[in-house]
Amino acid sequence: MQLFVFISKTQSSSHLMNFILISSSVCVTYLVVSVLLLNGSKPLSLRAYSSYQDVNTPTTVEHIVFGIASNQKSWTKRKEYVKLWWKPSQMRGCLFLESMPSNATLMDVDDVTLPPICISEDTSRFRYTYRGGLRSAIRVARVVSETVALNYPNVRWYVFGDDDTVFFPENLAKTLSKYDHRLWYYIGAGSEIYEQNRIFGFGMAFGGAGFAISYPLAKVLAKVFDSCIERYPHLYGSDSRVYSCLTELGVGLTREPGFHQFDVRGNAFGLLAAHPLTPLVSLHHIDHIDPIFPNMTTSKAMQHLLHAANVDPQRILQQTVCYDRWSSWTVSVSWGYAIQAYSKPVSLPDVLPVPETFRQWKRGNVLAGVYTFNTKKFHPHPCQRPTIFYLNSVSSTKHGIIETVYNKSHEDCTVFMDPTRKLEEIRVFTKKLDLNHKQMQAPRRHCCDVLPSKSGKVLDVAIRECGEDELIYMHA
Repeated sequence: MQLFVFISKTQSSSHLMNFILISSSVCVTYLVVSVLLLNGSKPLSLRAYSSYQDVNTPTTVEHIVFGIASNQKSWTKRKEYVKLWWKPSQMRGCLFLESMPSNATLMDVDDVTLPPICISEDTSRFRYTYRGGLRSAIRVARVVSETVALNYPNVRWYVFGDDDTVFFPENLAKTLSKYDHRLWYYIGAGSEIYEQNRIFGFGMAFGGAGFAISYPLAKVLAKVFDSCIERYPHLYGSDSRVYSCLTELGVGLTREPGFHQFDVRGNAFGLLAAHPLTPLVSLHHIDHIDPIFPNMTTSKAMQHLLHAANVDPQRILQQTVCYDRWSSWTVSVSWGYAIQAYSKPVSLPDVLPVPETFRQWKRGNVLAGVYTFNTKKFHPHPCQRPTIFYLNSVSSTKHGIIETVYNKSHEDCTVFMDPTRKLEEIRVFTKKLDLNHKQMQAPRRHCCDVLPSKSGKVLDVAIRECGEDELIYMHA
C-alpha cells in the first residue's frame, strides 16, 4: 500500500502536522487490517494482538513455568540445591509436596528464595501395580497436569524436574529458543546407561534430567492425562507415564544432550570434563556422585560451578583443545570446571571420549556397564594420567575479557615427574559466548592458543573462534 500526498512549499506548519497525524493513522489502520487478515479476519483481543507481536521475540526464562517434584523426606536437604539455581524475580512455577510441611519446615512456605510450595492432589483413586515400586510415581506424574492448571499467562514452555535436578536457566531458555513453542514438542534426554534406556525406553525423557513440553502440547496433555494414566498402573516411574501418554498423542521425543540424568556413581569428573558440544542444561543425582570439586561439600562445589556459569552460561563445561607446538603439550579445557594437560601430542578424537572415572549405576549383567557414549580408561595411577587443574576463580575485565584461573590438583606423583606437573596454575582468557540461532542449530567447537609465558609455573591459554578452514591438531 502506498500513500501519495503532495505538499506545496507554501503550506503552513500546522498543515504539515495534520498531514503527519493523518499519515500515522492510515499506517496504523493498515497494520491492524493486515494482522486481522493474517488471523483469518477474526477480531483480535488486546492480549492476542500482543501475543502476535511477541511471538518472534527470543525465549527467556520468563517464558518458562517449572514443575518440581519433591517430598517431605527429601525436601529438607534438597531445598539447598534448588536455591542454587532458582531466581525468584524471574522464574515461575511450583514445588509439589504430598502434604503441608511440618512446623520445622513451615518457614519454607514464605521463603522467597524458593519456589512457591503446592500440595499435590489426592491420587488414591489410581491403581499402582509395579511390585516393589513407589505409588508416589503417580503423584509425581500428575505434577505435569497440576502445573498446567496453575494457568500462568504468557507461557511458552513447561519444564519438569526433581528436587535434586540442578538447572542452568539461561542455557535452558537458549536451548528451547531453537524450537517453535507454538508446535508440539517433548524435549529431553535419556540415561547414560544403555540398560536403563532398554528397560524404560530409548524414546523417553528421563525425569531427573528434566524435560520440557511446549505450551500447546502441555494443555492438550493435561486434558487427557488422568484418563491416560489409568491404563498404565504397571509402570514403574512418573516419567514412564508421561512418556506413554505423549506417545498416545502421537508425539516423539526431541533429544537435547544438555539434559543430564547422571545415572552414575562416584567421581563424575569424566562426564563433566568431556561435555557434549551443546549448552549445559541440567545435572541430576548429585547426591550419588562425589563433590565435583576437591575439598568442598556437594552443595559448595555445585555453587562454585554455578558461579562460573553465571558469568558465561553458554561456555560452561564447553571443551576446547589446543596444542603447544614448542613443548608438544596437549591442553584440554572444560571451561569453568577443569583442565587436563598432557605432556605429549594427543589427537583430538583421542581426547574427546569420556574418561571412566565413575562407577556404574547398578550392579548386574554386562549391559549395566555399557554407556551411550564413547569412553576411555582412566589410569588407576594418578602419575599416569594427565595433570588436572580445577577452577579456582573467574573474573571479568573492563574490556569484556573473562579470565578463569585453574590450580593444580596435588596428587602424589613422586615416582614419575611429568613435565606438566611443574605447572601450578593455568589461566584462560576468552570473550563471553553468545551463540546466535544458526550457531545453536549447527554448533562448532572453539579453538585455543597457548600463549607465551615468562613463568615456568603458569600457563596462559586464549580461547577463540576457529578460522573457516582451521583444523584442531598438533602443528609441526
